[in-house]
Amino acid sequence: MHPRLDFQKAAPDALKAVMQLETYVQNSGLEPRFIHLIKLRASQINGCAYCVDMHVKESRHDGLSEQWINLMSVWRESGVYDAKERAVLGWVEAVTNLAQTGIPDGEFEAIKAHFSDAEIMNITVAIGTINTWNRLAVGFRTPHPLDQPAAAA
Repeated sequence: MHPRLDFQKAAPDALKAVMQLETYVQNSGLEPRFIHLIKLRASQINGCAYCVDMHVKESRHDGLSEQWINLMSVWRESGVYDAKERAVLGWVEAVTNLAQTGIPDGEFEAIKAHFSDAEIMNITVAIGTINTWNRLAVGFRTPHPLDQPAAAA
């Protein structure tokens, strides 16, 4: 994969605007586990290797379990996620895939059962923000960093 352009240099003011959204999300009061759910699941859906790599590492760094991280792409079949996490995951999928889903009432009712209107708004802004990052990274073919292989014992 060869990068198409360096979006960080191409339009610094555009990057600044996206960074302001990111800062808002980080300071929105959402629990970190929900921000990790949003970023990782949307990035999986969008096929963004750069962001999946980053958000797996961030989730691990923040103490989320390997099982919690590894089963996210099959969350409907796993009992590792609680009801609030499941509501967020369903909302992430519906909003990220809105052209296909139309964002069903059932997904809204599920998230509404667990979060206030302000929290739902912040969750949705977080989904929009990671979708923007995914479109930049995938659209411009931003490669993820390669980890150094571990030495054999």
